[in-house]
Amino acid sequence: MSYINYEVREQVAVVSLNRADAGNAQNAALLAELDDAFAKAVADEGVRVIVLRAEGKHFSTGHDIAPAVLETEPWKSMFDDVDQTGMLRMYDWESSHYFGYSRRWRDIPKPTIASVQGACVAAGLMLCWPMDLIVAADNARFSDPVARMGIGGVEYQAHGWEWGARKAKEMLFTGGWMGVEEAHRLGMVNRVVPLDKLDEETFALASQIAKMAPHAMRMAKRSINAMLDAQGQTTALNYGFETHSLGHANAWATHKQVTTAGLAEMTEGNKTAGKV
Repeated sequence: MSYINYEVREQVAVVSLNRADAGNAQNAALLAELDDAFAKAVADEGVRVIVLRAEGKHFSTGHDIAPAVLETEPWKSMFDDVDQTGMLRMYDWESSHYFGYSRRWRDIPKPTIASVQGACVAAGLMLCWPMDLIVAADNARFSDPVARMGIGGVEYQAHGWEWGARKAKEMLFTGGWMGVEEAHRLGMVNRVVPLDKLDEETFALASQIAKMAPHAMRMAKRSINAMLDAQGQTTALNYGFETHSLGHANAWATHKQVTTAGLAEMTEGNKTAGKV
């Protein structure tokens, strides 16, 4: 693996984003490797807890939309035949990968913990939100500025579930930042710890959970996720993804022609997502 580090320590699988030089921005290869790492941890009977962490200053600055990346697969192929297929290829890709990955990771049958430091932007939220618990460093901050691109939010729109309706609207309407203390107060973050203690505190929590009976952990997770589904979370997430896709279609119609060069131009005004 080139973008993901994987190790097992004392029944805890530690999965690390390893693209620190790019702020752990997510390209197709990183996401595929991350999905494989999660599958490996699930299949290993010796693993009882999974920790998702990141190397470097930032947890993740979102999807990689650098011009050089937009000229590669899968981005380029989404727009090469746009006149023939419209937005169908992008819809299928995001449905199976961006939205699909997050949905699958939310239902990983083992307890999962996200360990977050620095900036967690847009698609970065789609990595930590599906995890069961979030331990954050005291310098962590969160944002979804996708509205600056004319889209109502990232593909996995769990904002209202994580922040509550009014705060979710404020964050989406402004594209601003949320500090870690507010994220903790609102219930999105379980624990806030000093940056230099983040790995230690996260692993200590994971080790504590690993001592619990695996069957009990699985049933507890299924029960709480079922409660969320009974409250309508899955329906709301599905609807959020459809409106996200509608945002792409509106951008296409507004700009008349969608190409990789056009997308780069459209995202020019979204520099705040990268200024972390």
